[in-house]
Amino acid sequence: MAKRLTLYILIGLVAGLLVGWALNAAIADGTPAAADRLEAIAGYLKIVTTVFLSLIKMIIAPLVFGTLLVGIAHMGDTGALGRIGLRSLGWFVSASLISLTLGLILVHILQPGVGLNLPLPPATEGSGLDRSAFDVAKIITHIFPTSVIDAMAKNDILQIVVFSVFAGVAITAVGERAAPLVKAAEALVAVMLQITDYVMRFAPFAVFAAVAATIAEQGLGVIGNLAYFMGSVYIGLALLWCVLIALCFLFVGGRTRLLLRYIREPALLAFSTASSEAAFPRTLEALDRFGVPPRIASFVLPLGYSFNLDGSMMYMTFASLFIAQAYGIDLPLGTQIAMLLTLMITSKGIAGVPRASLVVIAATLSSFNIPEAGLLLILAIDHFLDMGRSATNVLGNAVAASVVARWEGPLDPREPAEQLAPVAPSGGGVQRDDDSFAEASR
Repeated sequence: MAKRLTLYILIGLVAGLLVGWALNAAIADGTPAAADRLEAIAGYLKIVTTVFLSLIKMIIAPLVFGTLLVGIAHMGDTGALGRIGLRSLGWFVSASLISLTLGLILVHILQPGVGLNLPLPPATEGSGLDRSAFDVAKIITHIFPTSVIDAMAKNDILQIVVFSVFAGVAITAVGERAAPLVKAAEALVAVMLQITDYVMRFAPFAVFAAVAATIAEQGLGVIGNLAYFMGSVYIGLALLWCVLIALCFLFVGGRTRLLLRYIREPALLAFSTASSEAAFPRTLEALDRFGVPPRIASFVLPLGYSFNLDGSMMYMTFASLFIAQAYGIDLPLGTQIAMLLTLMITSKGIAGVPRASLVVIAATLSSFNIPEAGLLLILAIDHFLDMGRSATNVLGNAVAASVVARWEGPLDPREPAEQLAPVAPSGGGVQRDDDSFAEASR
């Protein structure tokens, strides 16, 4: 099924590109009426994608809660939880620094903004992005939920993670009396994975609609206008993929080749929908079948969605320094490094903010006297760049979970990559082809 779904997603991607281009070529004539008509058509197409992403988001909160609860309960002690948490955060920080450093080097080599010589905009001109969510105090206090029901309703992954950690540790402390809760959580995970299987059959149509709507509204010309900048970003992302894969080979070994096969569908889904969230359930399932123990994958992956956005780190580096180059602003190397470290720190835990990368960039630019209005240069192509960084985030989190699992001990026996559909549970657990969820978690 996985191979067929991947093929269908690719077909949807190509068909969406062709249909979007055909619509834009047939209707666009430079008049406001034509632009309004294309916007209306794109709006109807986006309904399909919006429905699909809504269905995915419907799954995420109970899936994160259930898998984390079961995973922590099966760890057996808080010492293991603390050790895995520290190793995960250590990897996240290291991967972020690698992404930022690689991006800084490539920006200086490729210089995508040099030569544009744009005039500085008025000091009062902004990017139009809402930066109200960007406040250090708000970000820190927002991590801790006032209500888990509210956190689940808003799909706030970081808050769900915090509550699930408390609940999992409490279940471990209570012991046998909490066993029914663990069995209920295992059953919940099984049901959510089965729902994921149903929803994923809708993915090719969502991919088609997303690409067709964007190309119809923007046209292929918007890609050509900033082609060099886009190409530079994708070169950086490609090199980052190579670095992450090489690191995975270093720690996990030759089995890394299989990991790439297992996550190709989630990565393609994230790329074509420009949404890392869309790939979360499939990534979690693929890691389980690859051999990452569920107790580790269920903890590292949700945490990574807030703290380990390698593709976003690379993109923010390029975007910030591209804007500085475009306006002819000469920044000393020390200032550039300080700006990138600021981006790394302030981006942690802000994944729930709409257009989070752009919001973080907008706030950081103003702190270093770079015109925030420069973001208007790249807003038109942000969707196409978001596709690449979303897929890279999926790879980065999959590698992080695999490496942390390997540090904890041998990986579980792998399962055939073709069998990515969830297996019906029996006895309240999530069944793997060769073992139960509970057994694999020990």
